[in-house]
Amino acid sequence: MLGRNRGGLGLALLGLVGCGGREGIPGNEPVQQKARLEAFGSCEALESYIEETAVVDMRTSLERSKPSYWKGRGGWFGGNPETSDGAPSPVSSPTSPGAPASDSGGGSSGPGSHTGTNNQVAGVDEADFVKNDGTRIFVLSGRTLYAHRSWPAESLRAESSLTLEGWPREMFLRDNKVVIFSEVYEKPAGAGGGAGVAAMSDVACAPMGPCGGYYGAASTKVTTVDVSNLASPQVTGELYLPGGYHNARLAGSSVRLLMRDAFRWPTGMRWSPDYSQELWADEARLEKEIDALKQQNEQLIRSRTLAQWLPEGRRKRADGTVDKVGYDCRDFHKTNAPTKLGFVTVASLDLDIAAEQAPGRTTLLTEPGQVYATEGSLYLATQHWWWWPEAGQKDHTYIHKLDLSQARHARYVGSGTVEGHLLDQFSMDEHEGVLRVATTIATRVSELNNPWGRLETTNRVSTYREADGQLKRLGQSEELAKGERIFSARFLGNKGYVVTFRQVDPLFTFDLSNPARPRKVGELKVPGFSTYIHPLGDGHLLTIGVHMDENGDWRSRSLKLSLFDVTDLAHPREAHTQVVGSISGWSEALHEHKAFNFFPAKGLLAIPFTDWTSSYSGDYWSNFVSELRVFRVDPATGFSPVGGLSMKDVYQTVNYPQWSYYYSPSVRRSVMADDYVYAISDAGVRVSHVSNLTQPLATSRFAPVTYTSP
Repeated sequence: MLGRNRGGLGLALLGLVGCGGREGIPGNEPVQQKARLEAFGSCEALESYIEETAVVDMRTSLERSKPSYWKGRGGWFGGNPETSDGAPSPVSSPTSPGAPASDSGGGSSGPGSHTGTNNQVAGVDEADFVKNDGTRIFVLSGRTLYAHRSWPAESLRAESSLTLEGWPREMFLRDNKVVIFSEVYEKPAGAGGGAGVAAMSDVACAPMGPCGGYYGAASTKVTTVDVSNLASPQVTGELYLPGGYHNARLAGSSVRLLMRDAFRWPTGMRWSPDYSQELWADEARLEKEIDALKQQNEQLIRSRTLAQWLPEGRRKRADGTVDKVGYDCRDFHKTNAPTKLGFVTVASLDLDIAAEQAPGRTTLLTEPGQVYATEGSLYLATQHWWWWPEAGQKDHTYIHKLDLSQARHARYVGSGTVEGHLLDQFSMDEHEGVLRVATTIATRVSELNNPWGRLETTNRVSTYREADGQLKRLGQSEELAKGERIFSARFLGNKGYVVTFRQVDPLFTFDLSNPARPRKVGELKVPGFSTYIHPLGDGHLLTIGVHMDENGDWRSRSLKLSLFDVTDLAHPREAHTQVVGSISGWSEALHEHKAFNFFPAKGLLAIPFTDWTSSYSGDYWSNFVSELRVFRVDPATGFSPVGGLSMKDVYQTVNYPQWSYYYSPSVRRSVMADDYVYAISDAGVRVSHVSNLTQPLATSRFAPVTYTSP
């Protein structure tokens, strides 16, 4: 609702309109080679920036819905005509180290050693829906927290359960405190519900945008639970912050919660005229209607207040009273680089201080991207934003570094521009102050009859160091595997490993001892590809991926474990392999590193596994496989299958409609403690001795998840 104080900002943004040769569509902006963030000096400046940016984005979206826009771009509402280089899209990968050492039997005080979350960086815990400390296992399933006594193993049982608000996503366990992150979709004004609820949800949904529809925009609820009495967990804190849950890290007592949020468009915004056959048949009239919508929407945007764009959070006290949790406009940062619209907030909470303390917040006005964190730094990567594709474009990514030395504040340090895009968090690593980045570089090249050009790819490793507010490039490797894409990466000390794929899996090894000269020193080609790389001592890599014949025939597909000997970095070799299951075999560990569980103390690897046998008899359940597969891993002898801990029977009474993206009939995680193996799914927890996995010692079954309104 700012009609003044826009200054040069409004003129600069509005100056973009028409650069592309059409009113309402900004021209593609060049890559910003000196990316930086700038804090807002006042709430007026922040409101002005949001307002002007929203107008440009709204006009662009509506302009793209015009028939004239699509003519020459694949037809009236024609799909994207782009073609790629033929490489299949990579399965998103993950990774991490993971467990203590020592040996023990089955005493009641606790196991001698056990596994935890498979974290990328030692000392930095990553949130997950399963957490354990050797004697207790906590699991989020549906909207319930299940608290288990897990030691002695044969006495596994759920001591209690706690129903949670919204959709619990992940959590941390620290001593006797569980911190749970849930997404809460609160009803917008006029949809019923209490006062305070509507204030956080006065929104309309952009086309294909991340909006909660009837249930409004997402908030992240942080629920703190005291579990010192496992049979009676007590909620000690409830904090609501605007924005959906994205990610979280825990180092010491400091939680870094990352939330993402789209623009909260005003109620009444419309993204297309009301449909009628006559209107859609008359293109000239349709385009006039769209132009009229632009004017109506702009009036709504410019009448909106900052409090409506950026609602406050709230804290619910134990006595039921509610306190507002505000924000400081000076903690918001804009970028000088073109990125997709959105908000990314890093909320910092110290678990060692009173729950009533408001979190420190640092917000970037950009879309969320890949996150990498050490104990002292957090890196957020977001891609350069092109308003539309055209020949000559090349992928670039902006990486912003935040300092985490203060427990309750993330301080902006500097930014850098990287050629290409990142696959996942393992594409970044910091070692001795140097950031190493693995990227796939996609370039659009001209092609006859394709106005958007075709994509050509190559790959590279680059190094950066922060100086004077910039992440300055120190060096870069040669280009790798043209026509392929990165499917996994891992940096370990002065060494780096990158896997690309098109029809075979080249594993590239790098010497990173001189940051100014990251150097490829070895290459090995094997069929298929690895999606996750796990360190096994100093000279070996343990990977999971997919086997495929060199001809690319997907009928030859199967899950594959590999042991690579990288003792001689210049001559890596695939020392051992293990094919798992049939063409239908699948594991969540293919795309989620937290599902990959290696137990160094026992030399055991556990992966969730789902399959369907080929001889289908008409009874789905008789052919369904849902189990935890366990292998002994030895660098000298390779893989020795131990067996499978099945959870198939747990799902035989679960109806198909109850399966969803957050609840499925698959083993998803595992815990290993001494000689015992625990399989964890959305339906329960089961434990067996490693010597006899087919004979469960105990099973904890969860109540089936039911579908009800949030």
